[in-house]
Amino acid sequence: MAKTAGDDSFDSLRGGCVEAVAAPDLDRKVAIVRAVHARWSARTMSLMRPGDPPVPDRPGRPAKPELVDPRRVARRTLNSLRGRIALIHALAHIELNAIDLALDIVARFAPERPPASFFDGWMQVAFEEAKHFSLLRARLRELGADYGDLSAHGGLWEAAHQTRNDLYARLAVVPLILEARGLDVTPSLIDKMTETGDRQTAAILNIIYTDEKKHVAIGAKWFRFYCARERTDPARRFRELVRANFRGDLKPPFNDRARAEAGLTPLFYRSLTATSNA
Repeated sequence: MAKTAGDDSFDSLRGGCVEAVAAPDLDRKVAIVRAVHARWSARTMSLMRPGDPPVPDRPGRPAKPELVDPRRVARRTLNSLRGRIALIHALAHIELNAIDLALDIVARFAPERPPASFFDGWMQVAFEEAKHFSLLRARLRELGADYGDLSAHGGLWEAAHQTRNDLYARLAVVPLILEARGLDVTPSLIDKMTETGDRQTAAILNIIYTDEKKHVAIGAKWFRFYCARERTDPARRFRELVRANFRGDLKPPFNDRARAEAGLTPLFYRSLTATSNA
């Protein structure tokens, strides 16, 4: 039976996550995430059911925004209202993809039966990414725009597609590269938004920054857990997986302090930069 935006009658965590990933209506997607998070946290739903739908290869999306080559995405200067809208739109697109990436790791790897706290962590991530998207979309509307008004690119989801068959690679690439990058760039964005007088957006970015530290920490925790179980050095394994599954070099400057607080020390990533000879 099809679910409506406020329906919380999902049969399982995996089924609810699949429904949310597949939903093209973004209000419905966010509502499903909130309902599934609440029910899983209360332990009023099972992990999986035999009738769960398959995990989709791509998330559901509305007709807009148009997805284009990254080089064609609107520039993100903060010197004008239009530029700030472009930046907020780009960030909203990142957070939308982050919702689906968190849901996908739950649904796709549930059959491997990780500990229940694995799902607790990633459902918290999905819940907070949905919060971030909603805050950014509301801010766009306050500025006379909306999500979908500008073009965007689909590169973030490709990270999920590339690592869809390997939990280790998924943990290395998504939280420990893509989300960790947010720890590097967000503090300067907060400062720039404050300098322009846009304290409302700066406050949203501060919420996102605080939460993203926790998200990277969840990724680092589980990456280290699986490496310990296999008696593998986590930093070395991380570098191997990144070289095999991530295109390009990691780009400094790095927020070493925030990364280390999340369990991602320089030993993991410094040798993966373009300037390193390691």
